Amino acid sequence: MTMDFSIWPNPSRSFGDTLAAARWAEQRGLHGMWFADHLAAYSEDGSCPDEPMHECWSTLAAVGALVPSLTLTSMVSPTTLHHPVALLKRAVEVDHISGGRAVLGLGAGWQLNEHVGYGFPLPAPRDRVDRFAEFLEVLRLLRGEDRTHFQGTWFHLDGAVLSPKPEGKLPIVIGTTGPRMLRLTSRYADGWNMWGTPDRVEELTRQFERICAIEKRDPSRFRRSAQALIFHTESRRDRERIEAEYPGRVITGSAAEIVEQLARYAELGVHEFGINDTFFGTHLEERLERLDDLAENVLVHC
Repeated sequence: MTMDFSIWPNPSRSFGDTLAAARWAEQRGLHGMWFADHLAAYSEDGSCPDEPMHECWSTLAAVGALVPSLTLTSMVSPTTLHHPVALLKRAVEVDHISGGRAVLGLGAGWQLNEHVGYGFPLPAPRDRVDRFAEFLEVLRLLRGEDRTHFQGTWFHLDGAVLSPKPEGKLPIVIGTTGPRMLRLTSRYADGWNMWGTPDRVEELTRQFERICAIEKRDPSRFRRSAQALIFHTESRRDRERIEAEYPGRVITGSAAEIVEQLARYAELGVHEFGINDTFFGTHLEERLERLDDLAENVLVHC
């Protein structure tokens, strides 16, 4: 099985740098661009850092207008920061701007500091998943009905209209690992996204396939995507350091070793892998040089 690759630029960088990364991805024949949807960078102490954080859907719209071939994915939009109607309207607009290339990536929300800092409630896990289920049902109705009437615990719509409808399919991808969320993924989504090394992805895949069997869903119908940080090094000491710092979230080693690990994702049924450029340098020129090295010494073999 071959696997597609998408660039996943850091949202703290300038739009010019993001556009350059997208154009690099298009020139190298990559599948798409992912972009994170956060209001603030993560912090463990609950504060909102002053690090820049560019807005997801505006960025995807601009890239969609300027780069003509990449798919454009929010990876992922936390539903706790959005109303389903407003988010769907943004996604549909990006879909029209890009000629049907938008992908609506969704998650239930998790980053506490941005919720506290900007005054968004972050419900307890059970309520958060209940709200997420209603959010998905509202999306389904808006996309499929001429007028949507919905009375739930979290959302209320009275004759709501979604016009225009998406130009393309506007697939829904859910990023999650929890059992209840995986059940919702099997019922509502077109794709499933997961973080982790190949060993972690293998474990999660078995879990998802068990849930699909219970829900009587064919697991092969879902487009699966995964991501891990890539750290290219010949140094055992550097490898051990970075693996300790990012346990279960980074693949490391020589070019040949990274090729082997990426091949495992494909063997596990992953259709698309996101290349996070966190470890590719501080400056744009350095990142593009290292991305070229990755393309020529790793991706060409995958």
